[in-house]
Amino acid sequence: MSILQAIILGIIQGATEFLPISSSGHLVLLPWWFNWELPHNLIYPVAVHLGTLLAVLIYFRQDWIRLFHGLVRLIRTRKLDHPDSQLFVYLAIGSIPVAIFGSFLARRLEETFQTPVAVAALLLVTAGLLILSERLTAVRGTASNQLNHMTWQDALVIGVAQLFALLPGISRSGSTIAAGLIRGLSRAESARFSFLLGAPAIVGAGILTSIQAINGNQFDGQLLPLLAGFASAAVVGYAAIAFLLSFVRRRRLYLFAAYCILFAAISLLAIGLGW
Repeated sequence: MSILQAIILGIIQGATEFLPISSSGHLVLLPWWFNWELPHNLIYPVAVHLGTLLAVLIYFRQDWIRLFHGLVRLIRTRKLDHPDSQLFVYLAIGSIPVAIFGSFLARRLEETFQTPVAVAALLLVTAGLLILSERLTAVRGTASNQLNHMTWQDALVIGVAQLFALLPGISRSGSTIAAGLIRGLSRAESARFSFLLGAPAIVGAGILTSIQAINGNQFDGQLLPLLAGFASAAVVGYAAIAFLLSFVRRRRLYLFAAYCILFAAISLLAIGLGW
């Protein structure tokens, strides 16, 4: 892989990991559109995943410190009476579905659905989830619940929604934000919980892919492309987090739904016409 290819891969991963438009879907459809054969070396996905992990760790650094203090407080008092302790527990509960079923389902789902037609169709599902959550919020009234008003049931529902994002084309951030809205969280708090919940999932995916890369002896010594992909994913990922959190405080998610519909429709048309 060239440095330019690594940078492009990092930009795609960094932007689409956090925007509700599906990183896995774009990593299937964009190479198909441009007839770009991505290398099968797994070390590059590891590098860009670590880049997005760095972005979420840095952006939410104060939250991670508070969560650590919440864990210490929970261990010391054995009482779930502090917002930071509660959030730590809810993130743990939300991570359970992927922790239990993720490694079992990920490869099977990717092998079955990782075709341009399937991914484009699943992008339409992502759009549908975004639209449905916004419509339900509009019918119910503007959601305003904060994370300290969450329940363990809310966390579990959002965790199950994250599990569906193992399907290429289903956005992880889109499905979890939509689930948060459906459960009554505000748009901004749904996005915040989604990003915090994504960190353990990114770590888990990075560990699994690293193990596969090590077992496959795929560390080929291309240090510069790896660093380029890592850096571009981290920088763009940080910017994507900041952009989305600012966006959802003022606007609804219909723009991202429209993008998913347009991109999917054009891709399906191109596939049908044999382009």
